[in-house]
Amino acid sequence: MLAGLTASAFLGSSSAAAAESVQTYLEIKTWRMHNSREDQPARVADYLEGGLSPALARAGVKLAGAFSNLIGPDGPYYVTLTQFASLGEMQNVVTKLSSDAAHRRAFQKLDSGSGLPFVRVESSLLKSFAGMPFVSIPESSETHSPRVFELRRYESQTFVTLARKVAMFNEGEMGIFQRLGMRPVFFGETIVGPNQPNLMYMLSYDDLAARDRLWRDFGNDPEWKKRAAVRN
Repeated sequence: MLAGLTASAFLGSSSAAAAESVQTYLEIKTWRMHNSREDQPARVADYLEGGLSPALARAGVKLAGAFSNLIGPDGPYYVTLTQFASLGEMQNVVTKLSSDAAHRRAFQKLDSGSGLPFVRVESSLLKSFAGMPFVSIPESSETHSPRVFELRRYESQTFVTLARKVAMFNEGEMGIFQRLGMRPVFFGETIVGPNQPNLMYMLSYDDLAARDRLWRDFGNDPEWKKRAAVRN
């Protein structure tokens, strides 16, 4: 089953590609909010950009991306994406954040407004695919309009069928996305989070019209049709 949302980035950076093929860990957080006099979207955005992002940098990692909801259920919300080289590095970062005085002040600022700063925060931990171990987000440009990103979740019936789907991405589907210009951002298998077994991935487009056109191109692609026929 596929479930998706479309989001536009308001903060992002690209992680450098490494020569060796490794797998990394991705933490995806969804910051649920509501529109009210509490001004939750502005307060959370200020924390992410001025509090969390620099705190992660001080801890030795990057906030790979932060995205504002454009199309999807239960908005408004933000999605943040952080990449770790290992689970050990993730633990080290959590420890450093807890002792970071500037980050604690950012938390206090987030909490200092009227009412609640957000509704709830949901979190999932993913292991990146071998075929794309690192997050890749297009560099922002002052002359470029906000890009559109699509976050998709594929829920499988069993872990065996999920492994088969991961292999299909690694062995061909990922390359089709890249060839058509759908600009993959990441692919990951959920190891901690709801609705398992599932995998998640994100694609990037110039705008919604480009998104619709590229998915039509994907559905009509001869290589995809050949692979789909073999799968079925």
